[in-house]
Amino acid sequence: MITLEMMPPMMFGGLVLAMLIGFPVAFTLAALGLAFGFLSIHLGFFDLNFLQAIPGRIFGSVLSNELLLAIPFFTFMGAILERCGLAEDMLDSMGQLFGPIRGGLGYSVIIVGFILGAITGTVAAQVIAMALISMPVMIRYGYNMRYITGVLAASGTITQLVPPSLVLIVLADQLGKSVGDMYLGAWGPSVFQIFLFAGYTFLLSIIKPDHVPAVPKTALTLTGWPLWKKCLLGIIPSAVLIFVVLGTMMLGLATPTEAGAMGAIGAIVLAAIHHKELSSTGHKMILIGIIATGIGTIIGMLLGDGKLFKLTFAVVYIAVVWICLEAVRIPDLRDLIKQGYETTMRISTMVVFILIGSTCFSVVFLGVSGGVWLEHMLTSIPGGVWGFLIFINLFIFFLAFFLDFFEIAFIILPMIAPIAQKVLAPVVGPDAALIWFGVMLCVNMQTSFLHPPFGFALFYLRGVAPKEVKSSDIYWGALPWIGLQLIMVAIVIAFPVVVTGLLDKPLDVDLSKVRIEVPQIELPPLDFGQPSK
Repeated sequence: MITLEMMPPMMFGGLVLAMLIGFPVAFTLAALGLAFGFLSIHLGFFDLNFLQAIPGRIFGSVLSNELLLAIPFFTFMGAILERCGLAEDMLDSMGQLFGPIRGGLGYSVIIVGFILGAITGTVAAQVIAMALISMPVMIRYGYNMRYITGVLAASGTITQLVPPSLVLIVLADQLGKSVGDMYLGAWGPSVFQIFLFAGYTFLLSIIKPDHVPAVPKTALTLTGWPLWKKCLLGIIPSAVLIFVVLGTMMLGLATPTEAGAMGAIGAIVLAAIHHKELSSTGHKMILIGIIATGIGTIIGMLLGDGKLFKLTFAVVYIAVVWICLEAVRIPDLRDLIKQGYETTMRISTMVVFILIGSTCFSVVFLGVSGGVWLEHMLTSIPGGVWGFLIFINLFIFFLAFFLDFFEIAFIILPMIAPIAQKVLAPVVGPDAALIWFGVMLCVNMQTSFLHPPFGFALFYLRGVAPKEVKSSDIYWGALPWIGLQLIMVAIVIAFPVVVTGLLDKPLDVDLSKVRIEVPQIELPPLDFGQPSK
């Protein structure tokens, strides 16, 4: 006889078994949820009316969720920027800037990976683009093959952590926290991770200088101001787009969906700027737009939101529309925009179907007291808070061998988030607990792109690498970088301030001592006049 206490472990075990079989996760979740739901009705654990919560949550929490609207915009932005030539220009200029020092090409790959991660948010295109451009150059100048494959794969995974990462948007939605706070929490670990990667390259240049040799100065095609000009032309437009997307969101000027929409338009503008067929009129409109933006900003700071301010930004909008029309006129960019739409449609559809399946599963799981079972199991782990964090991170690390980050976020996270809130609140406070937890898992889930058997960054690298690059070099080359990412996880666990340092400090107010004093006002006596005779 199946008891209620047996249902949660049976559902969890069935989920793991179905995942190992390899059936599509969205349909697996929905089928398991409905199968165990009808079994629970048959056994009398709840009645048929309980399953009405499934369509209610699908229409109320998934299809009408405004935060999830940001995913198509950010996906489209990444799809445009990954193929517009921005990566080529930045890698070429940074490679020539840092090339003359030991490990310089490695530094350029790490820095460009960080910048591209802040404007694209996609791992696949980043790894492929940087491998196609940088790998032949690094091989030509005698870099160690395992270092080459490792730094290219690892720098592509940085995009998972650097805002405006899709992972952070999904985590914010599933944890019930604001995207802006999640982005603020992720900046510390993402910058620290860049220093870890660069530090490993620097250490390697000292211990084994032949693994990361300097590029001869005679091989440089640009020097002096032309080189700096090319670097700035790649960095400044990217920095403007980063501010438009992230700055407006963090300053409270735009919601994540609005910031994503501006980023999508900005990506088209950036692609047009980098295209050689942009007309002279288009270049003039870019200049007009930049001047109008500067004037409008000054007017807004000095005079406020007046008619002159609105007029200057109307000129900016006209310039942006003109450049977008120019982009549509150019055949290459028109095809690029079409490919961006197709990529956005596929990813958005996948996310929605996984959410629908996970909703079916989670409703039934909670209905058979799965939350209570999971809480009892996790809170009884020895070691208290730190034992809980170590166990969860090891669990996510090994789960990432088989599941994508979307699947982990939609399936596992809703189950453990309430427990994490209760366990971690005494350490960093109730407001920052889930931000710390979410960023920690985001750092952890980066490793899913680097370790076997489903290290997708390694697959992408294998697909574009020359024949002389062995698969063993790709896999062995990734190991040190996985170690660096795990060190970053340990740092986030041990020093929560890395995440919480930029967050708003909670107000420490004792509500029992709050007093509101209202001053007494003495009113003059009312004079109703003499009564009439």
